[in-house]
Parts: sequence; C-alpha cells; structure tokens
Amino acid sequence: MQTTTGRSTELARLAQQFRLEVLDVLHKKGTGHWGGASSVADLLTHLYFERMNIRPDDPKWEERDRLVLSKGHASAMLYTVLAHRGYFPVEEVQTFRDLNSRLQGHPCMNKTAGVEMSTGALGHGISVGLGMSLASQLSGKNFWSYVITGEGCLDEGQSWEGIMAASKFKPKKLALLVDYNKVQLDGAASEIMPLDPLDEKFRAFGWRVAPKVYDGHNHDEIAEAFTWLDSEEAGPSVMIFRTHKGKGVSFMEDNHKWHGAPIDDETYAKARPELEAGLAKLEAK
Repeated sequence: MQTTTGRSTELARLAQQFRLEVLDVLHKKGTGHWGGASSVADLLTHLYFERMNIRPDDPKWEERDRLVLSKGHASAMLYTVLAHRGYFPVEEVQTFRDLNSRLQGHPCMNKTAGVEMSTGALGHGISVGLGMSLASQLSGKNFWSYVITGEGCLDEGQSWEGIMAASKFKPKKLALLVDYNKVQLDGAASEIMPLDPLDEKFRAFGWRVAPKVYDGHNHDEIAEAFTWLDSEEAGPSVMIFRTHKGKGVSFMEDNHKWHGAPIDDETYAKARPELEAGLAKLEAK
C-alpha cells in the first residue's frame, strides 16, 4: 500500500527520533557505529512500523516476516527500533555493549528478542535470507524474508554466491534492500571496491530489479519501492536505496570517519543540536 504523505512524515519523525536516541547512547558508551546506523534508520523504521507482519509479543510466531540485518554493525539502530516496536523495554537500549547485556555490538539471535540472525561478519545475510525464504515455501508458509546489506556486504564473495543461488531457486518472497550510502570504514566505496552499475549486476545474475534507485530517506519513495515489490510474485527481488552515512548531521554525512569513530563530547555538542533541529522541523509539519 502506498504510504500517505502524513504517514510518511510520521515515519520520518520516528526515524529521526531514533537517530537522536542512538547518538545519545553511542556518546554515553564511547563506542558503536554511528554512520551506518543513521543511514539505515528510515529503512528499519519503515519495515517495522509500516511493512512487516510481526507480533512483538510473540517474537517466534511462525508466520512472521523475517528481517536479517546483514550489516550487523548497525545494531544500535536495530535495537532502538525493536525496543520502540515492543520487543523489549526501551530503557534496555541504555545497556548497549555493557558486560553481560544482550544488546552487544553485533546482534545475537540466541539472546535478543526480534533478532532473526546473528550478524556482523559481513556477507552471509543474503544466504541466510535465501534459506529462510525457501523454508517459507517448503513449509507452506507465506512470510517475507527481508535482507538489508551495505557495500561491505556486497564486497564479499559469499554475497554473490547467495545471489547466484537465489537466482537458481527463485524464492518469491525474498527481498534484498541495499542501504547504498557509498561510504565504507576506510573511504569511499568507489575507491575501495566499485559496485556500480549495481542494478545491472543484479540483472546479470537473474534477479528482479526495481526500476529505479530510491531515496532511502524519503518514506513516500520507500513505500513506492514496496508497491513495486508487491506488483508481481516473481522473485528474488532487489531494491537499491540511495542513503547517506551519518544522515542528519551535516559534518558527518558521507564522511567515512564516522563509520565507527567514538562520539566524543565536542562532537556530541555539535551533532545533537542538528538532529534536534531536524526532529523539530518534522514535528512542525
């Protein structure tokens, strides 16, 4: 279903709120990955608050849609979204990376409600999502399996093995979302391992490819992508979303330094007002 403009604004406001909360936590802890967490905020918010068929009070419900965050270093955003969606208390996010906390730097499926797969070693998310989607078909279920990757995942050979296998088995309800912020730990993706033309690569591997690159920070466009996804049953399907690492803070956006650098007091003092101003602007709409 196409998201209305009012609903899009509400989802954008939620995503911005989650960015603010993640920044607070990462500053407090002095550790974590801000860049990729901020870039994927809108996609995760849209999935969990608009798209996915889930029951937070019954996280192992067999008919639930699945989400594999292959770029597991963005865990702080995943935890924040899961908490606000009702999987565990919001206050628990404050235990991020504490000793014995279940909210560690990379998600753990055996400890954390709502986490479908332990991720962090980049590249295996697509293979796991493929297995989930094939299990759905073999068991007569009808759930979606969503996988979110970044450039780092797509630099890994295993990703392309999974992409090739998915082309062979053609699961109808496997959807890959590429959080395409074009920046990695050590610099621009174009310098480290160029992926463009990414859409043509997926077509060459036999995937159903969305007709355009969507704005991954615009919820009307994210909804448009899902409308395309639902337009036919052929699969597997991939949607590429242009995003910005460090989204919401001008001096952090598209800057590889903020992939995982600690957010010190000086940085926090400059960054937080920008996020607050962005949130206020959305709340005023």
